[in-house]
Amino acid sequence: MSEQNENTPGIQSQVAGIDVGGTFTDLVLFDAENGTVRLAKVPTTLDNQATGVLNALDAAQADIAALDLIVHGTTTTTNAVLERHLCKTGLITTMGFRDVLELGRRTRPQPYGMKGEFKPIITRDLRLEIPERMDASGKVLVTLDEDALRGALQVLIDKDCESLVIHFLHAYANPAHELRAGEIAKEMWPNGNITLGHALLSESREFERGVTAAVNASVQPLLRRYVERLADQLASRGYRHDVLVMNGNGGMVSARHVANEAAKTVMSGPASGVMAAAYTGRRAGMPDLITYDMGGTSTDVALIRNAEPAVSNEIEVEYAMPIHVPMVDVRTVGAGGGSIARITAAGLLQVGPDSAGASPGPICYGRGGTRPTISDANLLLGRLDPGRLNSVPGGMSLDHVKGIFERDLGAPLGLDATAAAAAVIRVANARMADAVRMVSVSLGEDPRDFALFAFGGAGPLHATAIARELGIPKVLAPSRPGITNALGCVVADLRHDFVNTVNRPLSVVDIDAVHALFARQSEEGRRLIDKEAVAIREIREICSVDMQFIGQTHLLRVPLPGPVPTLNELQTRFEEAYFQRFHVELPEIRASLVNVNTSVIGRRAEIDLSLLIDPTGRKQTLTEAQTGTRSVWFDAWHQTPIYWRDFLPLDAVIEGPAIVEQMDTTILIEPGDSAAQDRDGNIIITIGGRL
Repeated sequence: MSEQNENTPGIQSQVAGIDVGGTFTDLVLFDAENGTVRLAKVPTTLDNQATGVLNALDAAQADIAALDLIVHGTTTTTNAVLERHLCKTGLITTMGFRDVLELGRRTRPQPYGMKGEFKPIITRDLRLEIPERMDASGKVLVTLDEDALRGALQVLIDKDCESLVIHFLHAYANPAHELRAGEIAKEMWPNGNITLGHALLSESREFERGVTAAVNASVQPLLRRYVERLADQLASRGYRHDVLVMNGNGGMVSARHVANEAAKTVMSGPASGVMAAAYTGRRAGMPDLITYDMGGTSTDVALIRNAEPAVSNEIEVEYAMPIHVPMVDVRTVGAGGGSIARITAAGLLQVGPDSAGASPGPICYGRGGTRPTISDANLLLGRLDPGRLNSVPGGMSLDHVKGIFERDLGAPLGLDATAAAAAVIRVANARMADAVRMVSVSLGEDPRDFALFAFGGAGPLHATAIARELGIPKVLAPSRPGITNALGCVVADLRHDFVNTVNRPLSVVDIDAVHALFARQSEEGRRLIDKEAVAIREIREICSVDMQFIGQTHLLRVPLPGPVPTLNELQTRFEEAYFQRFHVELPEIRASLVNVNTSVIGRRAEIDLSLLIDPTGRKQTLTEAQTGTRSVWFDAWHQTPIYWRDFLPLDAVIEGPAIVEQMDTTILIEPGDSAAQDRDGNIIITIGGRL
């Protein structure tokens, strides 16, 4: 569903997208009035990310006071969760349920062995119980003991807790006790860092709801301090508008409100890249994509169907840490340019997940690295330019890298340095191909129906090999693969996702109540979008339900064409979705309606992606765009032409083997492949044939 929105601010002509990564902070600044784009890549300032944001704006020579909008993707909450640098948080819950966060789902940290370590987000001494109880239908069984609540609050205050979670059993069915407890907490708690479990996630499953609330509360003060500091520093430089922050669902929210639901920003960085891919693919006429983002440490993959990224509300960031708010469904494997190759005790070649990181980094960076990595393998195979890598400072040489490969990998395997490097690439590509299978084959999708969208600093270097492995017919390399996440911040829409639990057999569901839920979700989403001072051109709604056969554990997301389904339509669509996913029919088992979901999306104005490469720099012929040749290993050594991407004529057709270099990445076109550009300057590689 979509409709035009007439009550919005005027078009914003200068929009800056800024993505803070673990190593670099990237910026894309679109000036629609002048038809120009400015780019910047500066080191991330880990101690205070706001400094890196300002440095990126300065590097792009941005007039901060003239900017109409800044959209920001942040790793503040991501890093805090993964590194467990969390704020001291207290939990108040129903009597007898303080250990739900620790008991979890009876899974184990490791599939084999008798040992495993798990640390709950909130320690047991800060998890307090009080008398109150609802049943699953929302009926009050035990009245809220307000005196016990006040006593528990005081205990947590005395223990210097900075943030608070109130998480009562079955509050999704009846939030009255949580709401009243929240009112009392506001009277006593020294700050506004209070999370009510049902307000963040109004669905069943107390473990997942409790962990999500605990994550939200434990990062809330960190995010609040960061966005307030950033807003103040921007204001001191003359910025007069709101700052929007990317959420993990691929939408944006005002920095003024983002800390209230801080858990939704945990996948902010990966989500922005996927949103850029969806936007780019739609403009390129390739709406069905598998995104492939290979950086220095890891590779992220996701699925996009009909220009809509797959969104899941069942993401588990790490063991026993499910964050059940809607987020772009991104899968990660530990394979990046810095992934270390080694020989195991069994004599097998293993690549990753250990990484050389940014420091000391791969050997070829000349910063003290001594262990062979994927980047070093690409260098030895001629796929990377030694000069651009600065691989010769202080006496470092290609022979030095070659010697380490021969000693550490080649000798144990009986291979020379070239064969060892080629083996490293094959093993790494196999791991990354498996990640692609996780978001496609394992979910019932055929990779051959998609194009591979390759980005990140290293993605376009490996994309054609992975596509060939999986039978994917085309690879799309966007104009600026290394800053795609920043571009995602610029093109992302406003988005709010809502989930409410019904949890009833379909045969006894009140369909009028379901329609009322959809209506409330739609109304709330539109209200939140109207609060944002952002120009939008239309509002779209995506409706779905989560269903399962009675007795099953896992849910299946069932898309709907609109918010007013009939019971028969729900049954039919669930059976179709179940058969498509599992190719099994179970007509004898009744279906259950678990959750009702609505995504309300405010679509922003179009951005002209052709501006990302300055058209005045393009040469007239492909020969003029060639900067040299280099010997490159594929199945054998090939003399391979090297092109500079900014010089390529738009109508050029490149026959592999070839290498295209640019500021932020290197694109590999293998023998037998062909490449051409579209109107936006995206390079589209056809695997194994002419265009």
